Amino acid sequence: MLNKNSWVVVPAHNEQENIFGVLKSLLELTPNIVIVDDASKDNTKNIVKSSKIFLLEHLVNRGQGAALQTGTEFALKQGAEIIVHFDADGQMQAKDIYRVIAPLINREADIVFGSRFLDKKSKIPAFKKYFILKPATWFNWFFTGIKLSDAHNGFRALSRKAAQAIKIRQDGMAHATEILEQVRLHDLKYQEVPVEIVYNQYGQRFASGFKILSDLFFAKIFKR
Repeated sequence: MLNKNSWVVVPAHNEQENIFGVLKSLLELTPNIVIVDDASKDNTKNIVKSSKIFLLEHLVNRGQGAALQTGTEFALKQGAEIIVHFDADGQMQAKDIYRVIAPLINREADIVFGSRFLDKKSKIPAFKKYFILKPATWFNWFFTGIKLSDAHNGFRALSRKAAQAIKIRQDGMAHATEILEQVRLHDLKYQEVPVEIVYNQYGQRFASGFKILSDLFFAKIFKR
């Protein structure tokens, strides 16, 4: 089990096919889970309610970045010392949470990023790997000065210090770049660790991948 001061934040939008399995795997590690339902139109919210865990709701679909900020603020109010960002699509492995939070526990980092590229466990579709994820990584490096092997993996862990310093204002997928900008701005120590992502038929489609790139582009043009 995770330490009582560790929390898991899960943004969810129309994930009725996956959310029960995700919650089941996380509940084996901790009861400190907060789901942020981002105005789902399916049965996601009711499935979460049946699990009797913390549920926050957005009345309108704001985007993953906004859901993460909502969940992170809630976890901080509960006294969280470590906050894990975890997806609701069933592709991340709960067992990898121990690996992701280890550098925080050992005080080696303020924020830890999971990477699909540091080992060969994640079987990434070639199109996604070379035409979506790699360009996004180069984009982030160019605009933030921070080079990660996997800049748009939503699996990350933040210390309380990092969670308090980082304010996500990009509601959509550009929040990943914004987080890196704030890591540099606040001089936060960071690490990458390998994690396994298992792709399934319900996971992020190519259109969603292109949404990442478009969000990044327009976020820079119309930066708030």
